[in-house]
Amino acid sequence: MTIEPKATASRSEEVIRKHKEYLWPAVTNYYRQPLVADHASMQYLWDVEGNRYLDFFGGIVTVGVGHCNPKVTSKIKAQVDKLQHTSTLFPNEAIVGLAEKLAQITPGKLQKSFFTSSGTEANEAAIMLARMVGPSYDVVALRHGYAGSSAMAKGVTGQAAWRKSGVIGVGVAHAVIPYCYRCPLHLKYPECGVACANDVENLIQTGTSGSIAAFIAEPIQGVGGFITPPPEYFKIVYRIVKNYGGLFISDEVQTGFGRTGKKWFGIEQWEVTPDIITCAKSMANGVPVGATITTAELAGKFQGLTISTFGGNPVTSVAARAVIEVIEEENLLENTHVVGGYLGKKLEELKDKYTLIGDVRGMGMMQAIELVRDRATKEPAPVETTELMERARANGLLIGKGGLYGNVIRMAPPMNISKADVDEGIRLLHKSLGEVSLN
Repeated sequence: MTIEPKATASRSEEVIRKHKEYLWPAVTNYYRQPLVADHASMQYLWDVEGNRYLDFFGGIVTVGVGHCNPKVTSKIKAQVDKLQHTSTLFPNEAIVGLAEKLAQITPGKLQKSFFTSSGTEANEAAIMLARMVGPSYDVVALRHGYAGSSAMAKGVTGQAAWRKSGVIGVGVAHAVIPYCYRCPLHLKYPECGVACANDVENLIQTGTSGSIAAFIAEPIQGVGGFITPPPEYFKIVYRIVKNYGGLFISDEVQTGFGRTGKKWFGIEQWEVTPDIITCAKSMANGVPVGATITTAELAGKFQGLTISTFGGNPVTSVAARAVIEVIEEENLLENTHVVGGYLGKKLEELKDKYTLIGDVRGMGMMQAIELVRDRATKEPAPVETTELMERARANGLLIGKGGLYGNVIRMAPPMNISKADVDEGIRLLHKSLGEVSLN
């Protein structure tokens, strides 16, 4: 069934009118006529007019175990009635229960957590700690990366559109990215010898003081368009970072909590144990929470005092622990690996049918297709990408977009979807691609 946005006056139009009147214009919405969500359940979302959509984006890679999953929401409801807020000034069973659980699933000796309300704050805390204990103030990040919306996080971010105004970029240098489809060094993997990784060392030698506080990167770049490095990349970078005194920060805001399959955290897919992990988004299935996790030794070197008014809130802590328990009980790390791999295979099949698809990439329940007007020149197709999103929405499928050129379709369905859900999603995407033409 095709769901065309209604032209008549509706509940949606009233909400959209008030959104424009009372919210900042910078708070952008998807679609020419924004979708006004009403309710959701597991892999489905309904708008206020009653139209149902198969959700393959989940609130920007956030709904990890399904919308309003009763195994999570039941714990939230019970906690709200018991103890809703204390701040970090008062210990409670919920915050220590989550911290203990995180210590059990994190790699290596990462056993100390600091809780915040977002991925932005988690990354801020990680960089502050690194600068306190490191040999210098310098931080190396990656181009095309995204670290959040604060001034410091914008300084770490490597896309112009997300770096407007108020950026604190002092002491941050950006290395080239492991973007094999559009190699910034104009080389080809694997003959390149992963030269992009060695650029990190060259950057440290030429664009920093010669030593660094930290290197920070997303294992798979989220806003960057699910750019997925080759298997050798992070091992090479890790050795370089250590040679120059830096800490390795893995930004797991989007890859964390099993999103890449098999492992709890994305960086584990590259067989690297970081010094600090940051996470948010899927961590509590949509409840606002962030975490910065490190070793006891490093945590003990944080200077001065700190508090977090909402970090470790009893409700968010209970939600995050419930998410971990659902993943464990339902073996979703394996399901993400199997069903996510199936999704990737089906996207490859679509690539064989549509020349508009230039590249398919990703891992687990983080899969992307990059759209191009010409495969030979790899000319980005941002207009067609926007049109594909519109057609997919009309056909009942929600997908996201990203990439520096706005030409990457991102898919991050819940980790507990089935192959049948993938088949339905691919059917709708196939139909939508057929309705998009190169003008």
